[in-house]
Order: sequence, then structure tokens, then C-alpha cells
Amino acid sequence: MFTDLFNWLLGAGRELAVVIISMMPLVELRGAVPLGVAVGMPEATLIPLAILGNMLPIPFLLFFGEKILDWVCTLPPLTKFATAYKQKLLSKTDQVTKYARIGLFLFVAIPLPGTGAWSGALIATILKMPKTKALLSILAGVITAGIIMLMASHSVIGVVNLF
Repeated sequence: MFTDLFNWLLGAGRELAVVIISMMPLVELRGAVPLGVAVGMPEATLIPLAILGNMLPIPFLLFFGEKILDWVCTLPPLTKFATAYKQKLLSKTDQVTKYARIGLFLFVAIPLPGTGAWSGALIATILKMPKTKALLSILAGVITAGIIMLMASHSVIGVVNLF
């Protein structure tokens, strides 16, 4: 199923595929950069497009994220998942609150499951962080995550090419 989706997106053009994949929650830039590296996109094109795609939904989430999450928690097919996701976000708020903007930056920058720009924006919204400061921390985190993912992707491809 995911292979078909990626092939369809790549059929629309590598650049558009990177932007669209970067916009998807949970996948974000962390999925788009390895895909771009795998299809041979130049880094000077790949990273800006992945950052753009990852950041497009963030202002919207900073303004409406908590309301959207509360609404999704009321939808019967998604209630269990959305409620668990919200609880997971709330469990991460201590880490982010302790270090404020630096905590939000690190939360977004370190490419681990459950972290990223979408989750960071929702945490910032739940914590009522100033939107401009949250946006700048998230942007810095996305740029850092992009660099980390680019290096990791090239490392993996380099190791695979050895064999």
C-alpha cells in the first residue's frame, strides 16, 4: 500500500513528492529526505523542499492544533488513537517545559518516533507557548532534523553500496 502511494507521488514529480511526504504527520521530513536521497535528488533542492513541506502546516497547527486534536478525540474511529496520542504529548510536556524554546527545538530536531514538527506544534499549543517563539524553535528543529536525516541517509546508502 505504501509502495503504491510513494510510486504515485514520485510519478507526480520528485520535488512534489518530497513536499507532500514532508507535510504528512508522523512521516514528515524524516521520511521525505531518505526518499529524496534514494531517488538521487540533489541536496540543494531536497532539503529546502523538505523543510518547506514540513513547515507548511505548522502555523495552522499552532493556531488550531489543540481544538483539532480535541475534535479528533470525539470521532469514534479515531477516539482511541487520538486520545492515546494526546496523552503521549502531555507526557512529553515536562521535557519541553523545563527547557522552553530549547526543549521544543530539541524535541523537533532529534529524529525519534513520536517527535517532529507536528508533535512539537501540538505541544507548544497545549502549553500555550508564544506562537512566534514556538514557530522559530520548530523551524530550527526541522532544519537540524533535515541535516541529521540527510547525513544518516547518505551513510546508509554508502554502507549498502559496499555490498
